[in-house]
Amino acid sequence: MDEIPRDKLSGALRRGAVKKHVAAIHVSGKLTLLQRKLSNVLLLNAYDTLVTRSKHQIDARTLCLMIGYNSNDMDTLKQSLKGLAETVAEWDMLDADGEQEWGISSLLSYAKLKGGICEYAYSPALAEKLNDPKVFALINLNIQRRFTSGHALALYENCYRFVRTGSTGWWPLDLFRRLMGLDGSSYYESFKHLNAKVIKPAVSEVNKTSNILITPETRKQGRVVTEIRFRIKENPQLAILDIDDGEAVRHGAVYSRLRELGVSDRLARQWLNAHGEDEVSARLDYVESRQNVKSKVGYLSAALSNDFGGESAAKPQPSERGERLRRVQEAIRKRTPTQRDADKRLFLSQIQDAAARQDFENHGWMSPLNAARITRFWEEMSPGIFDGMPSAE
Repeated sequence: MDEIPRDKLSGALRRGAVKKHVAAIHVSGKLTLLQRKLSNVLLLNAYDTLVTRSKHQIDARTLCLMIGYNSNDMDTLKQSLKGLAETVAEWDMLDADGEQEWGISSLLSYAKLKGGICEYAYSPALAEKLNDPKVFALINLNIQRRFTSGHALALYENCYRFVRTGSTGWWPLDLFRRLMGLDGSSYYESFKHLNAKVIKPAVSEVNKTSNILITPETRKQGRVVTEIRFRIKENPQLAILDIDDGEAVRHGAVYSRLRELGVSDRLARQWLNAHGEDEVSARLDYVESRQNVKSKVGYLSAALSNDFGGESAAKPQPSERGERLRRVQEAIRKRTPTQRDADKRLFLSQIQDAAARQDFENHGWMSPLNAARITRFWEEMSPGIFDGMPSAE
């Protein structure tokens, strides 16, 4: 399955990681794999405004793409959202004043699907806990999409937050079963069954799939296993998946092009934030195609400010293709970051020709090889977008 490209996202979703409070992790073990992934993406989407907004929205199609569920079966999404609303989160922790605090809340206070948009909310108490920066685990969405087992993903979530200490510490088996969502199952009260059906397969998948390597160790009282812990170290084979929380822009291809051109780190990030990657990439292409330009950085600055033209270059005259591109860019600007990511993924899924795919990867919606396809795509996405213009056929 394709990874979520960090350079294609922005805002909270661009971060590519969820600051997931340990309280939430400890009570989410009963979730299915799909529900667990769904919970993480919803939290990531809402994270920057958890305590400032009472409700959050995300494009339903984007939601399916980000959890790796490539289906139009909204019934499955509905059931997964229902499961989150019916799952109780419980926390037992010290508050800011050092006093013990216990509380419960459903994982989602409500969710609804309307017009292709998923709207949802957290209870104020749970939102406050999820937003607490002091105690959290980083969940990499690119990694979580690789998991095929809910037990393996649950084990990864509960181990990853201890990567710096190298060990989870000893967990009583009752606690471990609860973290894996197995409490209440008489079958898994037997360590033999627990080890064969859950621990060994989950450890194997974590080590093959994620950016950590874990090794289980057990303690016994007599001949009975009573506790378990996991030794943890980074997986050098998958170090590329490590998280750069809040600085993912520096991993983008367009950012690299700007730096190679001589643009400073701060200016590169300012341009990307102000104009977006597609626009900056198009201006870069234009500037790099110009001959005898003494200062490409200066010319790029002028190009960004003057729609491809600098002080020494005549501004391009409007054309039919230029007008179509302008309307497409305007439509894109009205989309949310997650919607823009889903748009690109959906468009790419419709391209079979390798050269055309590569051209779109390089130029985005400005791709000359895909001009006709792009027009048809946006006519379907935004009916009426090209009203008043001649047919592109």
